[in-house]
Amino acid sequence: MARLAQTAGLTDVQQEILTTVRDFVDKEIIPVATELEHRDEYPQAIVDGLKELGLFGLMIPEEYGGLGESLLTYALCVEEIARGWMSVSGIINTHFIVAYMLKQHGTQEQKDHFLPRMAAGDVRGAFSMSEPGLGSDVSAITSKAVKDGDSYVLNGQKMWLTNGGTSSLVAVLVRSDEGHPEGTAPHRSMTTFLVEKEPGFGEARPGLTIPGKIDKMGYKGVDTTELIMDDLRIPADRVLGGVTGRGFYQMMDGVEVGRVNVAARGCGVAQRAFELGVRYAQQRHTFGKPIAQHQAIQFKLAEMATKVEAAHAMMVNAARKKDSGERNDLEAGMAKYLASEYCKEVVEDAFRIHGGYGFSKEYEIERLYREAPMLLIGEGTAEIQKMIIGRRLLEEYRFQG
Repeated sequence: MARLAQTAGLTDVQQEILTTVRDFVDKEIIPVATELEHRDEYPQAIVDGLKELGLFGLMIPEEYGGLGESLLTYALCVEEIARGWMSVSGIINTHFIVAYMLKQHGTQEQKDHFLPRMAAGDVRGAFSMSEPGLGSDVSAITSKAVKDGDSYVLNGQKMWLTNGGTSSLVAVLVRSDEGHPEGTAPHRSMTTFLVEKEPGFGEARPGLTIPGKIDKMGYKGVDTTELIMDDLRIPADRVLGGVTGRGFYQMMDGVEVGRVNVAARGCGVAQRAFELGVRYAQQRHTFGKPIAQHQAIQFKLAEMATKVEAAHAMMVNAARKKDSGERNDLEAGMAKYLASEYCKEVVEDAFRIHGGYGFSKEYEIERLYREAPMLLIGEGTAEIQKMIIGRRLLEEYRFQG
């Protein structure tokens, strides 16, 4: 039987890339993921391997030293990596969002300066929208930039930065009222700044502090941090695109890529949960036969496999829509919503199949059970996705009375 979640219409190059990534996952990630996750240890050897494979430049154009691949190729690679360990896919996700934003919105000088080093993996990207009291309401951002000569001075506290410590470039969204009179809609008075810093914790540059890692239930290994700006001075040429007031739209464009990524992660984690569940069901015996031969377990496996297939199909559709140059917020929202919800359900069913052993840290499913909930809130909660989907549907199906 063919493996679940196959993708039709891939080129030979895409197939070769995916085969290479899958082999790397099977040999270099899966055997060590659970041990590293339990220690909350940054997977430096794995990251170095991804760098050697060229994956940090996967979507960066060839003229800047990247592979120039599509969002679809990237999403399928993320699916494979998340199947091994979701935290590793998080390490490359924020990097790609920043690289994508630079490619789409950066000035030529910004592209020339950053993209070649990002493609090589020498500069790692992170991005920052959220704040301690913000949640999903991006318009309520209070961090602020004030123009001062040829620079801007930034103040405020940001929250939930993936790769906040290990990154050396952070795209930070703040309010910038300069040039935007009072009463301007909040989303029209936001600007994205490209903030270069030293990797690590503590003072990363004058005016910028990265406190220690936030201790999390799951999604360990990758560092999640705060970012504190206290009179952080940034040159005006580090405004993304060179013009203030466009940051919200730039970030939302990047987040669409991020939502496809989260959908791909959900697909990868769900695939791994299915693999673990179907294998254990054939090994575990009750009442004189493998539990896989009990109809109740077969029903679970059937439902799990169907959800894996459906989520994968929606993720592929969203990636292909973005690659075509068309608006894909509807498809990305649907894919992110469905894949994250189905991932949670598939992981829970695999957990149930394992019975008491699923509660043991010796079994991989225990790690997946703690990782899946992050996908329900990452890159926008289910409720936010439903709002996006509902509004877009009303645009498409507007009743002309």
